[in-house]
Amino acid sequence: MTNPRPLDGLRVIEVGQLLAGPFAGTMLAYFGAEVIKVEPPGDGDPIRNWRLLDESGTSYWWRSLGRNKKSITLNLRAAQGRKILGQLVETADVLIENFKPGTMEKWGLGPEDVKTDNPDLIYTRISGYGQTGPYSTKPGYASVTEAFSGFRYINGFPGDVPVRPNLSLGDSVAGIHAVIGILLALMAKKNARPSQPTGQVVDVALYESMFNLMEGIVPEYDGGGAIREPAGSTLTGIVPTNTYLCADGKHVVIGGNGDSIYARLMKAIGRGDLADDPALEKNPGRVVQQKTIDDAVAAWTSINTSTTVITCLEQVDVPVGPIFSIEDAFNDPHYQAREMFEEVEIKGQDGMAESTLKIPAILPKLSATPGATKWPGGEVGSHTQDILEEIGYNAEEQATLKDQGYI
Repeated sequence: MTNPRPLDGLRVIEVGQLLAGPFAGTMLAYFGAEVIKVEPPGDGDPIRNWRLLDESGTSYWWRSLGRNKKSITLNLRAAQGRKILGQLVETADVLIENFKPGTMEKWGLGPEDVKTDNPDLIYTRISGYGQTGPYSTKPGYASVTEAFSGFRYINGFPGDVPVRPNLSLGDSVAGIHAVIGILLALMAKKNARPSQPTGQVVDVALYESMFNLMEGIVPEYDGGGAIREPAGSTLTGIVPTNTYLCADGKHVVIGGNGDSIYARLMKAIGRGDLADDPALEKNPGRVVQQKTIDDAVAAWTSINTSTTVITCLEQVDVPVGPIFSIEDAFNDPHYQAREMFEEVEIKGQDGMAESTLKIPAILPKLSATPGATKWPGGEVGSHTQDILEEIGYNAEEQATLKDQGYI
């Protein structure tokens, strides 16, 4: 018997492209929602053709991002395509869209437009700068909004060019915030009084999602006038926590910033003088002498291999670890034990399995109602016929819609 999933029975219409909206849809689909992904006829979502492609010309990434989704093609530039989308929205519990603000209203499919026919809809909107405010109509890619959020400012080394992670981090973080918003709205719906409307708008901005990660930066500025600057591989005001080069050319990360952990670290590297110095007993004192402490740790790691460093510090309960590539993660027993990779079958046009592919599990882990990958991202429009039939379009009508380029 298949385990129930927490979002079984929830219908989601996803009309976003690229990453933020689709990532939110992927998370919901993994945990049981029926996610109907609306794509343009032809090539579909651009992610299908991004980065490395398999032998069929489909990106490996798509197999992960499109998992468990039903694909329907609609030409939303045409009135007929928008009409069909409206019919789908009437059947939905959740809508996810990440178009430029105002686009759905222009199409007659904004929150107020669909409220009459579906007053309980959770209308989820993801954009660069949010649905209101003077910048709301600006195009908002992750790279630009990460910078606007303040996140990029604190990344990199002092005096150097601010650094971006080699990921579209703003999109993924916004997608997670969208899922949180949807789940909160579903909880509000569950707790609503019988006569209370249960639909609402979830407004997610990429820059705000990144801004939400800024920890103590806001109160430190307002209360203390401090502007946190980039600090390279360290963490401002916390010592020691850094990345250190070892004798074998590999780097390790050491977090020795707890008071008792610091003392154990210093003794492990043969610097009992620093461990017993009263001026360094607490973090504020260590911040003053950060260079002395970091130089001491770096001198020790430079004459030991990364394996020796890790083994030695683990023996005295000092947080330490290697910097992994994805190859390292694939070969690591802990990743394997935690089932962080799922193997899926990629099927050809004839429906027969042609190859297998590992894709990441979606988190968090639930003990009683876990998520699962039922199928990898499939072909463009692979569910169009079934979904249109469900909302009343017979085979002849569907053929006409296809001939006219609406699907």
